[in-house]
Amino acid sequence: MGVAIRAAGEGDRELVVRLLDESFQDDPVSTWVFPGAEQRRTFHPRLMGAFTDIVFAEGRVDLTEDGAACALWLDVPAGGEDEHAEDDGPAQVREAVEPANERVETVGRLTAAIHPSDRAHAYLWMIGVAPERQGEGLGTALIAHVLDRCDREGLPAYLEASNARSRVLYERLGFEFTGRALDLPDGPTMWPMWREPRG
Repeated sequence: MGVAIRAAGEGDRELVVRLLDESFQDDPVSTWVFPGAEQRRTFHPRLMGAFTDIVFAEGRVDLTEDGAACALWLDVPAGGEDEHAEDDGPAQVREAVEPANERVETVGRLTAAIHPSDRAHAYLWMIGVAPERQGEGLGTALIAHVLDRCDREGLPAYLEASNARSRVLYERLGFEFTGRALDLPDGPTMWPMWREPRG
């Protein structure tokens, strides 16, 4: 596709947070977590910042060279979700983002509860593309960049699609719905998706 990709560094933090914030402002899950427009403008960037900091500390952030798109990845070992249960990450994220908002914690707990833990895998936590650049294949290039490594190493990949449009993209890249949707309380559906490595 001719898209140059590099590993983001700490100096790219604000760019990554801005990309994620802009990309997910109107996402069904984000609008469920922050139902008010003003609330979302205030607290959504903080949530994207918390996610970015976690992945900078524990995983990898890929960035297109032109700064128009980013992807947040974690390598999850078999049984890897249990270690995060001990530090109560969802409660810590809620405290850092908007302590009065239960939904910040709820979405973290619910996604952790359905996250597969029996096999090591690459976890695509989030991918963001600047709104004016969507539809150019940047997201596909970012994902394919890691899936190529997964295929070479025999590593599965996992994600939760937060809307029907992204689910279609992920299916084109070889992800399959696990068969168990996550329906947020009085909110939208998320689709856990798994991809076996290709030989």
